[in-house]
Amino acid sequence: MTKMTRRQALGTIGAAAAAATLPAMPALAADRSIRHFWWGNPERDRRTFDVIDVFQKAHSGIEVSGETIGWGDYWTKMATQTAGKNMADLVQMDYRFLFEYVRRGALLPLDEHIGNGLDLSNFDKGPLSGGMVDGKLYALNIGSNSQVVPYNARLFDEAGIDADVINWTHEEFAAVCEQITSKTGVKGSDDNSLMIESMEAWARQNGRDFYDADGNVSATAEDVAGYWQYWADLRDAGVVTDKNMTVILDKPMSESGIVTGASAMSLYWSNQLVAVQSLMSDPIGAAMVAHKTGGGYGQFIKPSMFMSLTRDAKDVEAAIMYMNDWINAPDATSIIGLERGIPANPDVRAALAPSFTPAEKLSVDYFNAIQDKVGPLPLPAPKGAGEVRDNFMRTGTEVVLGNMDVKEAAALFIDDAQSIVDRAR
Repeated sequence: MTKMTRRQALGTIGAAAAAATLPAMPALAADRSIRHFWWGNPERDRRTFDVIDVFQKAHSGIEVSGETIGWGDYWTKMATQTAGKNMADLVQMDYRFLFEYVRRGALLPLDEHIGNGLDLSNFDKGPLSGGMVDGKLYALNIGSNSQVVPYNARLFDEAGIDADVINWTHEEFAAVCEQITSKTGVKGSDDNSLMIESMEAWARQNGRDFYDADGNVSATAEDVAGYWQYWADLRDAGVVTDKNMTVILDKPMSESGIVTGASAMSLYWSNQLVAVQSLMSDPIGAAMVAHKTGGGYGQFIKPSMFMSLTRDAKDVEAAIMYMNDWINAPDATSIIGLERGIPANPDVRAALAPSFTPAEKLSVDYFNAIQDKVGPLPLPAPKGAGEVRDNFMRTGTEVVLGNMDVKEAAALFIDDAQSIVDRAR
C-alpha cells in the first residue's frame, strides 16, 4: 500500500531539501489531519496525490494522508481496518459493497452536512440517488460509468475489422476474435471467464439480475454454464488468452492483455479508459460488451465509485471540507478530470470539455453512445457479495484449468453463492 505523507507533499522541492527543512516550514505545521483510502492505479494515484497537494495548499492547517492499494487487495484491507476500528476518515466505496458497509455501521450519513460544508446544489439528482441507503445519503458519487471493452485500434485496423462495436452480438465478437488472431498473431481478447461483472451482464441479457429484491441469487446455473461454455469455446479455438494468463486473480491493469500486447481487447469500466490509454502507445477504442441476439440489455450505467465518510473519522469537519473540494473546487476537479468517471456536476463537465485528452473524449463519446442501449441499475448487492465474487473466481479457475465440468461447476457455484448470502444475513 502506498501512503502520502508530509514528506511526499514536499517532493516537488526536492526530497533532500524537504527532509532538511521539514520541521521549520510553518505552512506545513498542520494541527489537523485526515486519511483518504482508495483503490488505485498509477494514473489515478498521480491525480489523487496532486489533488491532495492543492487541498493542503488551500487549507494549510490540514494534512491529508493518502493511502492507495490495488482493487484486488483493497477490500481485504478495508475489512481489516473496519474490524480494527481504524478506517480512514474517507474511503473510496463501490456500489457493490455500499449496502454491506452501511449495514455493518461502518459509514456515516452525509445528510446533515449538505448545505453545511457539502455543496450539492448543482449536483445531478440521478447520481445522488445511487449513494442512498434507507433514504439517507451514505456515499457521494464522484463519477459515473459503464462496462467497456477497450480495444487496440491499430490491431483492429491491421486485421481489417469493420464491426459495429456498440451493437455487436456474441457471435460477431467471436468472429472478430478469430479474425484478429489469424491476421495479426495477437489473441483477439482476454479470456473473461473469471469476470463476474461480465457474467452478470450475460445473465441480464437472459432476463435476470444476479440478485433479486430479497438478496437471493436469482441468476441460474444455466446462466453461469452458458457463460463459461462461451469462453471455453473461444479458449479451445485459440482466439483468447490462454489459461495461464486467465487464472491470475484481479491482475493489475499493467498486466492485462490489451496493455501487454497479449490480446487486442480486455474488459474494464469506462472510467478506466484514461488509465488504459496512459499505459499504451497504440490508440484505443471503446466497445460495448457484446449483446445477446434477441436478449435484454446487459450493461448499465452506475456510479463508478463513491467517497464515503466512515464512523472512525476523527475530524469530520475537515473530511467534509476535503470531500466538498473534490466535487466543486476547480483546482481539484481539473486534476481529477474523467479518470474516476463522468462528473455529476454539469459546471465541472463544461469546464473540462475544452481540455479533454483524446482518451477523455473517447470516454465521453462512448458514454453518450450507449445511453439508449443499457438497462436499469441493478438492485444493490446483499451482504456477502464480496465472498460470492471470490467464489466465482475460484470455481471458474477450476473450469479454466479443466479440473471441473462446466455444468457441474456452475451448479456448485450457484449453490455456494446462495449459501454465502444466507449465512451473511
